[in-house]
Amino acid sequence: MEILSCEGGIQSYVKDILKAYLDLIEPGKKFHSPTDFQSEILLLRDAPGCPNPYENSAIKFDYLQTKPPALGRIRLALTLLRGLLTNRPQRVFCGHINLARLVQVTCQPFGVPYTVLTYGKEVWQPLPPKYRNALQQADQIWTISRYSRDQACQANQLNPEKFRLLPCMVDGNRFTPGPKPQPLIKRYALHNAKVLMTVARLWSGDIYKGVDVTIRALPQISQTIPNVKYLVIGRGDDQPRLANLAQELGVADQVVFAGFVPTEDLVDHYRVADAYIMPSQEGFGIVYLEAMACGIPVLSGNADGSADPVQDGKLGWQVPHRDPDAVAKACIEILQGNDQRCQGQWLRQQSLTQFGQDAFRVQLQKLLNLSVVS
Repeated sequence: MEILSCEGGIQSYVKDILKAYLDLIEPGKKFHSPTDFQSEILLLRDAPGCPNPYENSAIKFDYLQTKPPALGRIRLALTLLRGLLTNRPQRVFCGHINLARLVQVTCQPFGVPYTVLTYGKEVWQPLPPKYRNALQQADQIWTISRYSRDQACQANQLNPEKFRLLPCMVDGNRFTPGPKPQPLIKRYALHNAKVLMTVARLWSGDIYKGVDVTIRALPQISQTIPNVKYLVIGRGDDQPRLANLAQELGVADQVVFAGFVPTEDLVDHYRVADAYIMPSQEGFGIVYLEAMACGIPVLSGNADGSADPVQDGKLGWQVPHRDPDAVAKACIEILQGNDQRCQGQWLRQQSLTQFGQDAFRVQLQKLLNLSVVS
């Protein structure tokens, strides 16, 4: 798995951990010797020379990408073994379940505890015995939400006491409220519209984001909010089916498929929205935090990891994720704007207090038992 040279949920999460860790370890301390580092990070799929904003004298990065890729695991095992022999680390962190068995068999003979980082669906189903055993024998398991913890425990007979929560975070300096960008209003023909928005992959084999459910809710929403439009950001092979569904329901002129939007342009797109709608089944749902940091009210599913970012309904609407009637009712409430959860500044402040950069750094500090030098 690439961390530095690829974008994705897991990659963003690991990068957030790296940045917070660098903020925590003794600011200003100089590490002059090549062996005088506090941490060593083994990157299985990243190559030397790829951009790395986390390069620091306190961290040693080992780039282990190989051709063929299978050789990388051998390099990883040998590099980890060398580190165990020469540095005897206090703990080893495994960044993905697919490497947990390798880390287990390497660390256990040396009595070095290891922690496995889990993100979501990769541990929600019964795992092969070797991976399940690696989780069961781990000293700690980190995950992003209560729901991900509970799903993993149920599927793989894990001890919930081993789990530690490190939720996803949102950059409140990047995601900020602002006026609706008029160029986007013009581009998507949203003048005088009440805009619902979803950011999602449109994959036919992965419809859990609920874009089709929101489209099914549009006729009912339109009876109360006739100027409603639905902006769908994302791409994938399911778009033709979704477009046909909108046509069949008579709402094709109210659904706008924006396609792929670069990450740096997402803030302006959130600002176009009057509500962020994703009745989904998420491990967490960083998009809810991004929307709320922009002051945009949100709707999520009611039986998934989104319970954490919306704080069990305190900050957003929770509905059954495949229920168009429930989605329609909640969307109408949001667009009417009479609820405290529609107050942008309050919403932003509440979400950042719990899931902003400072909160993330404090939680990481507790998990690592670090003393911060000011």
